[in-house]
Amino acid sequence: MKPMLPTYYPEAPNSKDWRYEVKYDGFRAILTIDSDTISISSRNEKELSPQFPEIIAYIKDLDLEEYLPLQLDGELVWLTNQAKADFFQIQWRGRLGKQSLISEKARFSPCRFIAFDLLSISGKNVAAIPMEERRKLMLNMGAILGFPMPPDPNEKALIQLIESFDVLDNALNKVTLLDGEGVVAKEIRGSWQEGKRTTSWIKVKNWKTVSCFITALHKENGYVSLAVFKEGVVTKIGSVKNGLSAQDKRILHELIKQNASDEDAQYFYIHPSICIEVQFLHVYEENELREPQFSQWLLQTAPEECTWEKFVLGQYTFPDTVQITSRDKPLWITGDEQVVKVEYLHYLREVSAFFLPFLKDKLLTTIRYPHGTLDKERFFQKNKPDYAPSFIKTFIDEDIEYMLCNDIETLLWFGNQLALEFHAPFQKAGKTRPDEIVLDLDPPSIEFFSLAIKAAQEIKKVMESLRIKAFVKTSGNKGLQIHIPLPEDRFTYQETRIFTDFLGDYLTSSNPNDFTTERMKINRHNRLYLDFVQHSEGKTIIIPYSPRGNSFAGVATPLFWEEVDESLQLKDFTIETIPNRIKREGCAFMDYRLVDNGPAFLEVLSFLKQKRPITNWQDGKLL
Repeated sequence: MKPMLPTYYPEAPNSKDWRYEVKYDGFRAILTIDSDTISISSRNEKELSPQFPEIIAYIKDLDLEEYLPLQLDGELVWLTNQAKADFFQIQWRGRLGKQSLISEKARFSPCRFIAFDLLSISGKNVAAIPMEERRKLMLNMGAILGFPMPPDPNEKALIQLIESFDVLDNALNKVTLLDGEGVVAKEIRGSWQEGKRTTSWIKVKNWKTVSCFITALHKENGYVSLAVFKEGVVTKIGSVKNGLSAQDKRILHELIKQNASDEDAQYFYIHPSICIEVQFLHVYEENELREPQFSQWLLQTAPEECTWEKFVLGQYTFPDTVQITSRDKPLWITGDEQVVKVEYLHYLREVSAFFLPFLKDKLLTTIRYPHGTLDKERFFQKNKPDYAPSFIKTFIDEDIEYMLCNDIETLLWFGNQLALEFHAPFQKAGKTRPDEIVLDLDPPSIEFFSLAIKAAQEIKKVMESLRIKAFVKTSGNKGLQIHIPLPEDRFTYQETRIFTDFLGDYLTSSNPNDFTTERMKINRHNRLYLDFVQHSEGKTIIIPYSPRGNSFAGVATPLFWEEVDESLQLKDFTIETIPNRIKREGCAFMDYRLVDNGPAFLEVLSFLKQKRPITNWQDGKLL
């Protein structure tokens, strides 16, 4: 079955007869389920099930009997956030051929099916009934089966339901805020028509633009190569063919051929001279534009005005509700490249779905760098400033009006204020008991990082023997940190101190030449400092996915335990690498809040409260 297709318009219709949905950039697919088969069919009727085994496995675990046969229209996606899917990742998955690799990626970085229409349910074809009625049926079923809405990469469900907006501007603002592909307007009385491109579905795109010049014409396919100047060097950024009228295309091709400086079997080449504006959705691998489209001639623009700096700034758009100043301010210089403010804000947006859950309801202490890391000036901030916008939520604790960061708007505001580091206590606002233990493994310098690896491995052995699930992350600077989730409002700081004291004593007694709990640096003698006293009331720790204000733009990065070995390199984890790492490998802390360490921790704590000596710990087991 071929799906119904939307028609592109520059603007969406705006009336009460239409509803508006986020357009996700993925593989369009029809999901068909009956009692003994599951099919995921592409828009070209290719079977996609082998590429997405996680979705098939998820469906098999659902209790669908009363809804079968069932057919849904939707999009296969890799979700970046609630309004953005990464086409490059879904395309990469679709091209994988080795089943073992597909299965590995499905486990750690799952894709999802976003359902936006219901075609049949319980064997009844409902495609002909009005869209609004089909949607009600789909929502009722989804509520019973636990399909989340709106789509969210933090939700474990692999079938999720699209959100519908009554107001066009609300949909457009969400897409712009989260860097989504666009919006689809749907006529509420429209039917679903197989294989038809229809005007009852209208799509609009969240275009970015770039001013660039043409460097070549491909003789066979008609694509023209695009470039800008980067430090005076012609640098390719992609190619374009679509968007030109037949007349403009003919004129352009003739201009290039007549003024060609060189040619070979494939191309006519031309010196920088013809400038155009091109629309695109996203940039992949720096020199590939997603859905490039000719926008207009730039007859008054000189090629020298088409620069890499302008190209970078043009890639990142935000709604008017998000105030951004000094977009091109350099914040980090890493090697030959610099990271400017708008790139930092885009990093925060790209990782927000994984960052925000660890910020939620925490009393934040941020470190602000008003001139980036290129200047020594920096300061801590806890109190809400007078100029903070009204949407910033706060919580007063001991006469300090702390700011909470529970949403993307607040996170971007912090970013615009050049808060580069986010630190938080171990309990939520209003609570007095920690919901986690964090063990800071602090080597004397990055040259002694191997000591942090050894300590982490030793702690993992201990935690496994105690049946306590522990997670590990880089500090973003020179060490590692072990996170142990605890149930909320269960254990006191005094009780967690009993545990951390025991663990510190055990590690230092078994590895006296490598580890120490000595607080005075002068007495550590190149041993790793087990900074377990940091886990106490009033103290803070760097939040997972927070950047650091160091020279290499490090990020406090969740790791998989298999990565913690001698090959681990801290400088591999930066704001430039983490978004793609999450897409390829997944988030190592995805299940963090699903872990129940309560019973196991209580058992260990009860043993330790008996004040038995360390000799009762042998071969990694309590006696």
